[in-house]
Amino acid sequence: MRKREMPRETRRETTRGQAGAGARGRAGATLVFVGPTLPAGEVAARCPGARVLPPVAVGDLLALVRRGGVAQIAIIDGAFEHMAAVWHKEILIALERGVAVWGAASMGALRAAELSAFGMRGVGAIYRDFAAGRLVADDEVAVAHLPGEFGYRATSDALVNLRYGIARAPMLGARTRAALVELARARFYRERSWDAVIRDARAAGLPGRALDQLAAWPKPDRKAEDARLLLRRIAAAARSGTAQARSPARRGAGEVRVPRTWALRQLAAWIARGRP
Repeated sequence: MRKREMPRETRRETTRGQAGAGARGRAGATLVFVGPTLPAGEVAARCPGARVLPPVAVGDLLALVRRGGVAQIAIIDGAFEHMAAVWHKEILIALERGVAVWGAASMGALRAAELSAFGMRGVGAIYRDFAAGRLVADDEVAVAHLPGEFGYRATSDALVNLRYGIARAPMLGARTRAALVELARARFYRERSWDAVIRDARAAGLPGRALDQLAAWPKPDRKAEDARLLLRRIAAAARSGTAQARSPARRGAGEVRVPRTWALRQLAAWIARGRP
């Protein structure tokens, strides 16, 4: 892995400096981690004053929360392949310190489903499906995307978006829907797209007229819808002054207390060294 010249949170902000720069260092800041799900400019417009950051990765939350001045964190997108994903314990430490942590749409929906019992707030249909066990695989929300200098634009379609569209396309029958979902699941996440699924469906002999209509039909974006809902929630919380950590939902649970394990101490040391 290439060595970085400066701490990762500083370098990453440089690629997104046009969004939320005025909020840096301000007490009670709102942080939004986003990448391919929504453009940074849209997030900044919907949440004025928020600090808009690239997809969250390991160490990001721990570094930012330790510096203080954070009221709420919204996780939409997160790294998982070329950089390790954000640790659950980083989120728990934020909750321990009274920071409200929200999640939706992508990595945020996954982590919120896993940590809702400890006070992380999930928003949207994708989060609810993971929390209820209707969705179980991480690759449901995974997409390939371009680097930060190209705005993290997605170059594939998430399986959860394909499922959502297939379920709502009015020209499809039940058997065709089920077959399309299986064709979408069979592809590696980087190769999933509406064009690819329709091409596979033609090769499999599914009804051609319905596929022609599907190809021309405007495709919904469930991930973007959930992300926008999350932005409305955190903007409302910031306006009302209710941005604070939610009490754990586990029966008999008190406040969140995170053991400072060896691995967590090593992560803190890595951050202190500037994260090569």
